[in-house]
Amino acid sequence: MKSSETAASTSSPGDKVVPAQYLYAFILVTSLFSLWGFANDVTNPLVRAFKEIFIISNAQSSLVQWAFYGGYATMAIPAALVIRKLSYKWGILIGLALYALGALLTIPASLYMQFNVFLVGFYVLTFGLAFLETSANPYVLSMGSPATATRRLNLAQAFNPIGSLTGMVVASMFVLPSLQVSEFRTEHIAAHPEYASMLPSEVDALVNKAIEDYAVTQPEAHAEMKAHDLEVVMIPYVAIAVVVLLVLVLFVVSKMPDTGREDEKIELGPLLRHLFGNFHYVGGVIAQTFYVGAQIMCWTFIIHYGMTLIGLSAAQAQNYNIVAMVIFLTSRFICTFILKYLKPGLLLGILAIGGMLLTLGAVFIQGMAGLYCLVGVSACMSLMFPTIYGIALDGLTPNDAKLGSAGLIFAIVGGAIMPRWQGAMIDGPGMELFGTQLESVRVSFFLPVICFVVIAAYGFLAHVLERKPHHSRLR
Repeated sequence: MKSSETAASTSSPGDKVVPAQYLYAFILVTSLFSLWGFANDVTNPLVRAFKEIFIISNAQSSLVQWAFYGGYATMAIPAALVIRKLSYKWGILIGLALYALGALLTIPASLYMQFNVFLVGFYVLTFGLAFLETSANPYVLSMGSPATATRRLNLAQAFNPIGSLTGMVVASMFVLPSLQVSEFRTEHIAAHPEYASMLPSEVDALVNKAIEDYAVTQPEAHAEMKAHDLEVVMIPYVAIAVVVLLVLVLFVVSKMPDTGREDEKIELGPLLRHLFGNFHYVGGVIAQTFYVGAQIMCWTFIIHYGMTLIGLSAAQAQNYNIVAMVIFLTSRFICTFILKYLKPGLLLGILAIGGMLLTLGAVFIQGMAGLYCLVGVSACMSLMFPTIYGIALDGLTPNDAKLGSAGLIFAIVGGAIMPRWQGAMIDGPGMELFGTQLESVRVSFFLPVICFVVIAAYGFLAHVLERKPHHSRLR
């Protein structure tokens, strides 16, 4: 019996990562990874922005992530069933259409200044992303030799941070600096020189109180400020909707390989028994849930960390998110190369230990050094999603991978649940630990620490345990 990673890591010299006959299709499908990366990371900063625009709590503003990543959980399994019945291409077309529709719903949300309509738009948008990810990930795995499948998926996933970086830059350079609520915050701090002697967390609380008072004492001026800021938020979503519709047209006119087509009937019972009786798959779904939760928490609340603990503006804090994404992108290419020499599970476990230690640094180390630790976590997260994906689906045929991938896309629900918990922790009190008083923002980062412990356990166990063989039809 082969170990769980032998097939994915052993290849002959003739096995190309992307065979020539699939190159065009691979490039076209890889463009989708950038598209959903943009949506993810232009949305993350809105958790803090909506808190101030709508004057709501951190727990309430984190509903942005609840809606955004909850859409994955709702649509992952239906998407997989549709793709299994039709094809990867049809799944991509449906996904692009839903993506555009959800993005365009920000227009009425902005015009009517309704937070709940924004949430509906994000929810529908991620219906589309669930279709895209459920289609694109196993599609890429199927475009060539199974021996190079994990490397091929890591190569495609390496372009996801390009879209993410673009979304972060748009948020940092165009959205956050253009918000009048950010100008209000800057002007208020400048008008109170006594704030210079206070802790950043104390200043942040006073500014938030000033915004609340402004809404009460000058409701018309506050409403105008709110309308302006929501229009600013709307613009990138309308722009990306146009781009998505153009990509949809390109897929419609392009002939795509049907690498996942099989004639056998769906044997759902045997497949589910195999999947849910297999540690590598079930563990992969659990690890993916914790990974996505950790990623979204670290990237969403880095703005809270910078503003509350360091005293940065929202745009300045978002700039550190951009640095984190550049590190993430660079590390993913480097780690994809390292996969030629280390088995995926072992590398995953090592990276998770690194992520845990750096997150603990963000909790306990004061000042900019703590922020640098939080930024550095991205180097360790870079390879986790595609590596967990590849380990969990190793051994499945392309057709059954369509259903198997649904659980891994459903696992993105971690990005809906865990930021909500972290937001509630940020709203709560701090704590004293080992004689050190920790602000609530610091305390909240114990959640990603726990996530990295789970991921490390899965990586090391996947490395040493043998994979349960699939039923004979799939061999």
